[in-house]
Amino acid sequence: MRSVRTSAICAVVVSLAWGVSAHAQSTAPALANIFADHAVLQRDRPIAIWGSAAPGASVTVRLNDRSVTAQTGSDGKWRATLPAMKAGGPYVLVVSGGNATAAQRLSDILIGDVFLCGGQSNMEFQVKHATGLDVIPSANDASLRFTTIPDSSKTAPAGDLAKRVDWRSVTPETIGDASAVCYFMARSLRRTEKVPMGFIASEWGGTRIESWISAPALATQPGFTDGLNAIATFDRDPAAATAADGARREKAWEALDPAARTERAFRAADYDDRRWGTVPGQYEQLPAADRDRLDGVVWLRTTVDLTPAQVAAAQTLRLGPIGRYDETYLNGRFVGGGSVDWAWRNYGVPAGLLRAGRNVIAIRAVGAKKDGRFTDMSIRTIGLSDGGAVPLSGPWRYRIGTALKDGSVGPAPWDVPNSLTTLYNGMIAPIAPYGLKLAAWYQGESNTGQPAAYRGLMSTLMADWRRAFASPELPFFVVQLTGYGAPATAPRESGWAALRQSQAQAVAADAHAGLAVTIDVGDRFDIHPAQKTVIGERLARLARVVAYGQPGLRSGPEAAEAVRQGGDIVVRFRNVNGGLQRYGGAGAIGFEQCAGATCSYVDGRVQGDSVVLPGAGRPEMTAVRYAWADAPFVNLFDGADLPAAPFELPVR
Repeated sequence: MRSVRTSAICAVVVSLAWGVSAHAQSTAPALANIFADHAVLQRDRPIAIWGSAAPGASVTVRLNDRSVTAQTGSDGKWRATLPAMKAGGPYVLVVSGGNATAAQRLSDILIGDVFLCGGQSNMEFQVKHATGLDVIPSANDASLRFTTIPDSSKTAPAGDLAKRVDWRSVTPETIGDASAVCYFMARSLRRTEKVPMGFIASEWGGTRIESWISAPALATQPGFTDGLNAIATFDRDPAAATAADGARREKAWEALDPAARTERAFRAADYDDRRWGTVPGQYEQLPAADRDRLDGVVWLRTTVDLTPAQVAAAQTLRLGPIGRYDETYLNGRFVGGGSVDWAWRNYGVPAGLLRAGRNVIAIRAVGAKKDGRFTDMSIRTIGLSDGGAVPLSGPWRYRIGTALKDGSVGPAPWDVPNSLTTLYNGMIAPIAPYGLKLAAWYQGESNTGQPAAYRGLMSTLMADWRRAFASPELPFFVVQLTGYGAPATAPRESGWAALRQSQAQAVAADAHAGLAVTIDVGDRFDIHPAQKTVIGERLARLARVVAYGQPGLRSGPEAAEAVRQGGDIVVRFRNVNGGLQRYGGAGAIGFEQCAGATCSYVDGRVQGDSVVLPGAGRPEMTAVRYAWADAPFVNLFDGADLPAAPFELPVR
């Protein structure tokens, strides 16, 4: 899925480049980079503060009138815990060495409630793109603050963020860049809770849930052992891991494509490609017959002449989006491959592979037809250590290979957006255990192809983040997937519906979780619906009950059971506020009666907190489904205007 924020579609593996540079330790005490001017710290619980200093140094941390001393370990890391404080501020946070000659001082620190918001692009979706003309001009709250964690993929847990975050107060000038869902949730809670609040957005568009779970936690779920082992190898030896991934891919290609063995020659530096076609400057200039065949395998080759200085400074092969999949070779050696059509390819250049003079780049692409990127040479370069770049302007030559419906041989486990654990390592581990009041999660679109595994992964992620942030009962709120895609004219299976069910089951099994149902605010034409205000308000409603202990229901209408009653089936709902309502019609639409795997639509009749499905009680009917489609049309709500949650239930 294409990311909303530009940074999410740029270099996806820069942090996984060849070689690991040493991280210089300052001798003066320094706070971790999640702490900055204008930050909000969590009230009413001990406050964890950490950072770095010279090994064995004594470090003093002061916040307002509270003070605590910590000792730096041999690794140069220290951690201190200040006593719990009530909401208030602004205060000054100071960390100093034992002789107090060197200190770091942060100002305008508030004590209040802190929210962590994670997920993919619908959590990343910014306020400036959301529905509502008055949203930005009316945003002005000095006691509501936010920060966004920069995109970072790491093969091992990072000890700190790469640079200090920017905590900002909500103003018309700042709020446009914030996560819309997270902001609207926090804005709503500010109206009722009357304490300072801050939200941390840690999200990356198009990513899968597996990317956001720590390696030990992910290892408890089936199917990830090999990938996690490969990640660990990459962390120790990127060259060896990449070579192994190239060998895996080649073996898979030989099973997938009958021409793969012959086409091995295409990657070689000395292969003669002069009989291949030349890629024109405009997509429309390609022969029509070739344009029609670009969905399958297409090979691309070019050469670039480098000076000795450019060879010494070369760091990254930057190719931009190429197609759905690719394998890229530099002077005959595999250097990387991507797995989605929108992600920019940025591959580390192994030391010693480039040479002064002629160098050859060869790419096997699949699905290169997308958006005419096949002909865009302007974005293809070799990035240099001084920030410069050598253009790969061609000429590029191409040869069309086997027509394949799906050329995927599986991504490398460090390949964002399909990576395992790397976003936890880069974007969660460095900010834990920052004190939190609650967490919100909006993700799942990228996992709709494997809904059965999602329930276990969602439960694992909630437990994993609670462990990381030292909060075993941290309230955790999940935004259920809304509707997107072609509407159904007849009942059929739906990965989106099945994933919604997995989300609901994971939340139902967790005493400290809540589900925000959003099936009514989707856009079947846009995977990024702009109506984020409603979603934020529904998250805030859950938070008031679960996190703040206010009276109320922790969800909207949920089906409790489906029972036969005479010749009918009666679906009984719980958590209904003010009775069930049907909008725009005499009956409730979206219900299905199922005899095994064969389902058919049946209109419902609303009776109080139940829906009667007339004539559906026949013996062969084994299950009932509701809103079971990628983009269902629904009209069943309760008196609080909350939509009934989609479901599949056996008939009792």
